[in-house]
Amino acid sequence: VPSISFGMPIVSCVRPRTDMFLDVHMMVTKPERYVEEFVKCGADSVTIHVEACDCIEETLKKIRSLGAKAGLAINPGTPVAELLPYMDMVDMVLVMTVEPGFGGQSFMTDMLPKISAIREKANEINPNLMIQVDGGIVPETAKLCVEAGADVLVSGSYIFGATDIKKAIDSLR
Repeated sequence: VPSISFGMPIVSCVRPRTDMFLDVHMMVTKPERYVEEFVKCGADSVTIHVEACDCIEETLKKIRSLGAKAGLAINPGTPVAELLPYMDMVDMVLVMTVEPGFGGQSFMTDMLPKISAIREKANEINPNLMIQVDGGIVPETAKLCVEAGADVLVSGSYIFGATDIKKAIDSLR
């Protein structure tokens, strides 16, 4: 996407105020430019996009060498095969179920077989691999994603647009 919406200043402000796991998803070109700074600011995990990084293996190794967990994301149009060479190098794979960059989009149900295929490959290659899904997550789609093999769900618009945030979060569990 064109810019970083929640950047390093946000991570560095949030880190001293919580012991919660901070997961940074970098939807920017050449994410390797920012990895070290995000980890220094307090990121526990950094996820980069297959489509946006010219040096995936080196960047994943760098994330790990800095003490953070490494994640690799794919956009809806990217085949699962793009992940395979790196599946044993990552802690998490993120499947985008909307086109990255804009909140409030509808969940793309045709991504469910992709989640299942990644889970199947992960069971062979990296059984501890977490699968995260981001985009259009509401109670109905959350259930479908978990059934397909997802472990972690990202929900923005549904939660932040709710009048009762706790109730919205509980409805996803």
